[in-house]
Amino acid sequence: MEIHYEDRMSDSDALMWTIEKDPALRSTITTTIVLDSTVPRELLTQKFERLSRVIPRLRQRVRSNPLSIAPPRWEYDPNFDLHFHLWWVKAPGKAQMRDLLSIAEPIAMSGFDRARPLWRAVVVEGLPGKKSAIIMKIHHAVTDGVGGMKLQLELFDMSPDAPEREMPAKPTIHVLSQPERFADAFEHQRKLQLDMVKRTATGVLGTFTSALSDPVGTLSSGGELAASVTRTLRPSSHPMSPLMTGRSLSTRFDVLTLKLDETKRAAKAGGGKLNDAFVGGVARGLYLYHLAHGIDCDMLRMAIPISVRTPEMENVAGNAFVPARIELPVDAEDPRETMRQVRELVQHARVEPANDLIEPLASIINRFPTSTVTALFGSMVKTVDFTTSNVPGAPFPIYLAGARVLSQFPFGPLAGAALNITLLSYQNDLNIGITSDPAAVPDPDVLIASLEKGFDEILSVA
Repeated sequence: MEIHYEDRMSDSDALMWTIEKDPALRSTITTTIVLDSTVPRELLTQKFERLSRVIPRLRQRVRSNPLSIAPPRWEYDPNFDLHFHLWWVKAPGKAQMRDLLSIAEPIAMSGFDRARPLWRAVVVEGLPGKKSAIIMKIHHAVTDGVGGMKLQLELFDMSPDAPEREMPAKPTIHVLSQPERFADAFEHQRKLQLDMVKRTATGVLGTFTSALSDPVGTLSSGGELAASVTRTLRPSSHPMSPLMTGRSLSTRFDVLTLKLDETKRAAKAGGGKLNDAFVGGVARGLYLYHLAHGIDCDMLRMAIPISVRTPEMENVAGNAFVPARIELPVDAEDPRETMRQVRELVQHARVEPANDLIEPLASIINRFPTSTVTALFGSMVKTVDFTTSNVPGAPFPIYLAGARVLSQFPFGPLAGAALNITLLSYQNDLNIGITSDPAAVPDPDVLIASLEKGFDEILSVA
C-alpha cells in the first residue's frame, strides 16, 4: 500500500502547529511497545534507517515562511542524523511497567527541535525475561492515530521469520531558495483559491436551485450551519469538573488493559458498539473519582476526535479528524443508559454540519495573528475535562526483527485538558493509555481504581 505525502501541511495541521506557541497546547503522541526479546542494536538501527527512507515525514522538517500565508512546507532535512532520533537506555529500578512509564513521561513532556524531523524512538533494554521496549514519540501534525497504524505497517512484520525488506535509496535533497519558496507558496495559494472558487460556485448554484424549490428549507439549512459553526468554535470560561481544574506542563502516564471480546459483549448487550462501552467506562470511572472526593458531579466536558477520513483519503498521510467537544452526563446509575447517552451524543457530533468546513475554517483562522489564534484555542481546549480516543490496532500478533510485540500502549496529548484516555486494540487486548496532568489529578492511584470500577460497571452488562 503506497501512502501519498503532500509537500505542505493542511490548514488544520498548520493550525495545530501554530498554537504550540503555548507549550500547554503541544500535540505529541507517545507509544510504548513491549517486545518479548531484545533486538540487536545494529539490526534495529537498520530497521529504522529503512523506515526513515520509506516514510518521508521521518526525514522531513517543517519550514515556515513568515512572509507567506501558505501553510508550512515539509522539506527533507539536509542534516538528518538517525542517531539524534534513535536512542538506547537501560531500564531503571526494578524494570517494571511503572519504571518504563517513568522514562516515557519526560520524553513526552519535552518539546521537539523544530529544526529537525518531528519524531524520536528510545529503546529500553534490560527488562525482566530479556524483554525490551521502544518508546516512540511523534508530533500530531505528522499523522493521526489511524494514519499512525498505517505507518507502523512499514516497521512491523506479520511473522517472526519474515524476509528482510528492500532498503530504498536515500531521498534526493533540495533546499529551496527564497525565490523558489515564494514561487511555490504562490502556486499553492493559486491552486487553493481556484479550488475554493469551484466549490463556492457549485455551492452557490446548489443553494440557488434549492432556494427556488424549497426556500424555507434552504434558510433553515443555512441557519443550522451557522449554529453548528458557533457550537464548534465556541469558547468556554471554565472546566465543568469542580475538581480537575488545575493545569500545568507536567504529565503522568498510567495503563489499563481490558479484554476485547468481553467489552464487545457488554457493548452489544447495551445496544451499542465498542466505543460506547469504552467511553461509558471512562465516564462512570470519572464520576466515581469525583465521588471519592465527596463531589457529586453530573456532567463533564469531553473532547473526542471525529474521523473525517474518506475512502479517497485512505492512503493520504496526515490528519483527518475534527476535535469535537461534548458535554457528557456521567451520573447515570444504569450502565446501559450511560452507553446510550454516549452513543447519541457522539453520533450527533459526527453529523455536525461544520465538520465539512474544517479546512476552510482553519484557512481563515490561520490568517489571524498567532497570539490571537493561540488565545482562541486555549479558551476552547483548556476547559476540556477529558479527551478520549479509540484506535483500532492489529488483530493478530506482529513482530519486529523476530521479536514479538507483547503490548502497545498509546498516550495522547493533553493539549490543555486534565486527562487524555486513549484505547489501542491489539489481538484480544484493549490497551488503554492514561495521560493525566498532576495539577488536575494529584492522586493517580485513586483515579485508576475509579476507572477500573467504572469499566467493571460497563462489563457487568454482558
